[in-house]
Amino acid sequence: MLADALLLNLGYNATLVAIGATLLGISAGGTGTFLFLRKRALVSDAISHATLPGVGLAFIVMVALGGDGRNLIGLLAGSAVSAWVGLLCLSWLTRRTRLAEDAAIGAVLSVFFGFGIVLLTVIQTMGSGRQAGLESFLLGATAGMLRADALVIALGGALALALIVLLRRPLTLVAFDPDYATARGLPVHRLDLALMGLVMAVTVVGLKIVGLILIVALLIIPPVAARFWTERAGTVALLAGLFGGLSGYVGAAVSAAAPGLPTGPIIVLVSFAIFALSLLFAPGRGVLAALLRHLRYRRRVHLRQGLLALAQDQPIYERLTLRLLARAGLARPDGVPTGAGRARAAKALRDEARWADLRADPEHEAAAALYDGLRDIETVLTRDQIAEIDRRLGGPQEVTP
Repeated sequence: MLADALLLNLGYNATLVAIGATLLGISAGGTGTFLFLRKRALVSDAISHATLPGVGLAFIVMVALGGDGRNLIGLLAGSAVSAWVGLLCLSWLTRRTRLAEDAAIGAVLSVFFGFGIVLLTVIQTMGSGRQAGLESFLLGATAGMLRADALVIALGGALALALIVLLRRPLTLVAFDPDYATARGLPVHRLDLALMGLVMAVTVVGLKIVGLILIVALLIIPPVAARFWTERAGTVALLAGLFGGLSGYVGAAVSAAAPGLPTGPIIVLVSFAIFALSLLFAPGRGVLAALLRHLRYRRRVHLRQGLLALAQDQPIYERLTLRLLARAGLARPDGVPTGAGRARAAKALRDEARWADLRADPEHEAAAALYDGLRDIETVLTRDQIAEIDRRLGGPQEVTP
């Protein structure tokens, strides 16, 4: 059953939902990247919660005009207007008052969400509102989604993705250095509003699938996961879109294979699984990579200290040091150095003297700053410079293992 869902063999409607969720995930991941880099992740939370009053008001207006209050296009239009009003309120509070952005976000989020809950309660008392199913916009629901609804979501996700691609360069510049962007003549405030508008568009499009509460996760988790894999902003955006699209596709497939499971939470859980794998196994910034770097560093420290102890005929009591020296063929298990160990130990002791001489010379201050007790001096100085230090030190001109 799951294999059929992943291969889009569960029917036309399930295929449309999967495609729509995939496009939504890609656009959410790409948009969320610039929020994440701009350090404004919580703004998406305020925008998503600000959509709820628009859903309720749109339903009431459509019913009052004699139409179908559950028309998705009308509900999305209402949520977009409401989200835009919330965004303007947030922008005004942060620019015109002394409120910090997090305080303004809390105010907008709570007031708009509270108003939306009141409207939903009022709608439940209406004869046409009892079966409206507007609560599905809180956590998302694809059960009973019509073909037209799925097409609206897919097209909206594709349009948001196209806008992200067009604006990626100026948004990246603003995210990293808004002052430089201003000096270059870029309208930073308008670009911020454009980014918020993209967040609003993704939020509105994703209401039916993920819901206004969980859409924040789809905007933020994929970029955070992508950040573990690369240092380049463009690659982060690309990977975030990939992770978001994969989350949407797999989550929609799992939900289609098990209709009792809600689509939105499954998508978020898949996204979290990608984040957890990135956290653990990313080659540069993952937990496993950090652990391996720590173990390699500890091994180098023990070997260096062991070699210095051998060079000065000092006893070695640390078992790990003895084991590492023996494994490298530098000493016997009882701590007696081998021939290679004596040569390496003499080289280590000589290098310590060289570094000490280098640190005492003001002309080599920059090179001396690289000393960490483990770095080979040959990676910092040329052979001629090392020979000059050896002449000042006296003794052998060069020690090699």
